[in-house]
Amino acid sequence: MKGAIGEALSRRDGPAKVTGRALYAADTPVAGVAHAVIVGSTRPKARIIAIDTRSAAAAPGVIHIFTHENAPKLAPVNVVLADANLPPLQDDRVLYEGQPVALVVAETLEQATEAARLVHVAYRDEPFDTDFQAGAELAEPVTQFFGLPLDTAWGDVGAAWDKADAKIESTYVTSDRHHNAIEPVATMADWRDGELVLHDAVQGVSEQRQVLAQAFGMAPEKIRVRQGFVGGGFGGKIWGAPHTLLAAMAARALERPVKLVLTRAQSYTAHGYQPATRQTVALSATADGTLTSLRHDTIAAGAHIGEYIEAAGWDTYALYATPNFKISHRRRKLDRLSPAAMRSPFGGVGFVAVEIAMDELAYELGQDPLDLRLRNYAKADPADGRPFSSNKLRECYEEGARRFGWAKRSMAPKSMRDGSELVGYGMASAALRAFRFPSNARVSIDRQGHVLVETAAHDVGQGLSTILPQIAASVLDVPVASVSLAIGDTALPAASFNGASSNTMSVGSAVEDAAEKLKTLLTQAGANGPDGYAGALAALGGERLSADGAWVPEADPAAPTVFSFGAIFAEVRIDPDIPIPRVTRALGVYNAGRILNPRTARSQMTGGIIWGIGQALLERSEMDTRLGRFLSKNLSGYLVPVNADVSGIDAHFVDDFDPHASPLGARGIGELGAIGIGAAIANAVFHATGVRVREMPIRPEHLMDKM
Repeated sequence: MKGAIGEALSRRDGPAKVTGRALYAADTPVAGVAHAVIVGSTRPKARIIAIDTRSAAAAPGVIHIFTHENAPKLAPVNVVLADANLPPLQDDRVLYEGQPVALVVAETLEQATEAARLVHVAYRDEPFDTDFQAGAELAEPVTQFFGLPLDTAWGDVGAAWDKADAKIESTYVTSDRHHNAIEPVATMADWRDGELVLHDAVQGVSEQRQVLAQAFGMAPEKIRVRQGFVGGGFGGKIWGAPHTLLAAMAARALERPVKLVLTRAQSYTAHGYQPATRQTVALSATADGTLTSLRHDTIAAGAHIGEYIEAAGWDTYALYATPNFKISHRRRKLDRLSPAAMRSPFGGVGFVAVEIAMDELAYELGQDPLDLRLRNYAKADPADGRPFSSNKLRECYEEGARRFGWAKRSMAPKSMRDGSELVGYGMASAALRAFRFPSNARVSIDRQGHVLVETAAHDVGQGLSTILPQIAASVLDVPVASVSLAIGDTALPAASFNGASSNTMSVGSAVEDAAEKLKTLLTQAGANGPDGYAGALAALGGERLSADGAWVPEADPAAPTVFSFGAIFAEVRIDPDIPIPRVTRALGVYNAGRILNPRTARSQMTGGIIWGIGQALLERSEMDTRLGRFLSKNLSGYLVPVNADVSGIDAHFVDDFDPHASPLGARGIGELGAIGIGAAIANAVFHATGVRVREMPIRPEHLMDKM
């Protein structure tokens, strides 16, 4: 049957996107809409002593200008990931550069933009600190995140270190990075008879509704959040950002629809970023390479607002078997906007340090880096001995090495050349814990055999619009072409937000449950397979039959530990005269349970690998510590990979059915692709040049005069 689970079906949302028929939040047609533009603070820390809006208010088309002096009051919110400590335009405090200090609303976007330039703000500056590189001693311990324990320890790391035959300890640095989705964040707010309809580019419509309900003191049922197509999220469209509250506030006060679309520059100061880290990893081992201890200490940039921390060591424990282990996290609070999740938080940052350290230990021992990892493969959860729900990392290593040609690698640095170019091979491991959330869905069918799947889930480009119809089609044994989908609307059955690689497991399992229940109802009504569905509906006397499904993840603390795994291999080439590393091949082999659609899954992993190339070689938000602002708020000064940077990418899967992860047998993959690739590239650079770089991105100056 065309489109069943396991088939490599093309993305169903592709044609609408490439032909321009796809409507995004800013495209939503609403009659009488006004346009809002944010005026951001030019100071990182200050008090507003005066705002002159006279010239702006007199400009053509201006409807109203909101400041802290006249803005309606908003209640604080306590939803996870919302910046509850600083609702916009509520007082005269400025706590980060770019913070909204005024909102100009006009008849057209051009008029609002011009008037925003005419708003003049006088500040009383206060001492500020935006320099993460200085003052590490000011970092404060953080032991919990999302209400879960953050730090883990067992055994005696110090004693094992003292007795070890081999040991390495180094500090690794990752940089501030920013979300740069193709679609800037946009919100369209429309109040009607005391109720709010919000068209929003957001990764959680249900969570956004909770934020709005708390901020405006309303019943959630009076708010409807809708989300159509989303042009990328990557954690940058999480709920609770100030622009959404501002758009809704203005629309309510002015009694007309208001649209607010962030500029590219505002995207750097409006909804979080991935904060820089300094990580120290210490490894000790016996002479044969058996790990005796692993210590991973993280200092991450943070903010005085919000509680986010880049939990770089959170998943480290799952990678390798070791009798002695310790991780710690500290946060250096700065006068910046709050950091936020960005594709592959935690492992995507933390495994940079751990996997470069493993490469260093391999060279200290004179062992092949792959052999060292195989020797320390964790057969069970190293923290408590529980079994993994499924762990085929060993098979990933073996398949990846075979496909990549790892056996052709000579171990000595600078020993491989192709003409004048130095050639290096590097590898790393990847692991991603399974975040799973309760979700609901509805599946219905009419007499013509048309199936409808409804759920308030989201597709931010990861392929959910293709996979959910495949699940329903497989259960009901109908062509996937006969299945349509309604998503991204709080009027639909509640589902989990899009993030943490959770949707396929969580929402997909709810869809499967609903489809199974619908099939049972049809069978009870006399249907013997798809050909009998119309007759069953006729016997029931209805035009449409529906069933609601739900899934709640298992909460048993004794249940197996659920992780996805991967092995990453990279080849780099470097001209000694122009030492700019080029990734010429990258291969990932992954174990993520059952692969529901190999085509969309491979697309996810390819995108993640490209993301990791950016982390390793290009992406870095420079902070001007004199002015307390990010220096380049655009794609001319902030570099991301382009086509010339991403040749030779390949991704494969070691498929298996994981019944502990979800009824579908699938685990999360979206974040997994960006984990490990940065370290694999750094290790390949060392192999090519003999220069160990412990900072990302790797820049030419790291290699000049050292090769």
